[in-house]
Amino acid sequence: MTERITALHGAGGEVMDQLLARLILPRFGGRPSGRISLLAGDDGATLDLPRDGEIVFTTDSHVVKPIFFPGGDIGRLAACGTINDLAVMGAKPYALSLAAVIEEGFAIDDLERILDSLAAVTEEVGVSVACGDTKVMPSGDLDGIILTTSGIGVARRAISDAGMIVGDRVLITGTIGDHGMALLAARNEFHLSTRLESDVAPLWPLLAPALDLPGVVHAMKDPTRGGLAAALNEMARKSGTCIQISESAIPVRSEVLGLSELLGISPFDVANEGKAILVVDPARSQEVLDALRRHPLGLAAAEIGFVDREYPGRVVFETGVGGRRFLDMPLGDPVPRIC
Repeated sequence: MTERITALHGAGGEVMDQLLARLILPRFGGRPSGRISLLAGDDGATLDLPRDGEIVFTTDSHVVKPIFFPGGDIGRLAACGTINDLAVMGAKPYALSLAAVIEEGFAIDDLERILDSLAAVTEEVGVSVACGDTKVMPSGDLDGIILTTSGIGVARRAISDAGMIVGDRVLITGTIGDHGMALLAARNEFHLSTRLESDVAPLWPLLAPALDLPGVVHAMKDPTRGGLAAALNEMARKSGTCIQISESAIPVRSEVLGLSELLGISPFDVANEGKAILVVDPARSQEVLDALRRHPLGLAAAEIGFVDREYPGRVVFETGVGGRRFLDMPLGDPVPRIC
């Protein structure tokens, strides 16, 4: 018989303590964060952080559907989403918090799978889970599980997503649209069969070598909800510059293009969870590309455009047949509950 979450698992008593001792502490208690760690079971944790640099703090909630999808699950997504938000600001991740709101009746085996995925990411990157919380909602009041992760990292000097200057080159670390299209194909209502998998992955190991080139990376952003189109438009608006990109230079998998044509959804508008946009010094863009391509996540990294002032605050898109148009900010990600 499948063991399931009950209201007592979120009630703060003995049953909840048993759940934490069985599922949480064995997975996250082995990497200390500071003098008072997760193992202490206190109301918070202390962190040993470097004295030099800027502290970067971020938070995310995750409501993805389906919870388990090709290439990952909500646990991997939660860890990567927060780690990546730190990484694209130039911050080395040090510690995460983890809060879980779980529907009564949720299978404990599924919870263990989710926690295993999250723990694998934190182990890969060397990040501790310093603190957390668990709540249980009555059956029917929640669709399975919601995870909220916050993260703290340290940057020598934090990188804004609006720091680009005229003449800079725009790079992407790999193929776009993989996450959104993989999730869309996995949803039962579409009855689609594809080998496409989400790109969900922690970006810090990929980006760290580029950040070791002082002053070369001027701006970064991970193109999650709203995809490449939303990210580039936000960067252009905030910096008051124009970003010019070329369709033929943007790496897109054939499976993503096929699903895009079938469903009428642009691959430029859907979420990515393992890609980053870098805007870099033009004199050293090839050096950055070479550094990215030395990592398995950056094999398809490409230069896709440049920064100028032709249309401040806009993104200009050169089509594959040589035409030019604006790549507008999407109203929202066309795939709901994507992350």
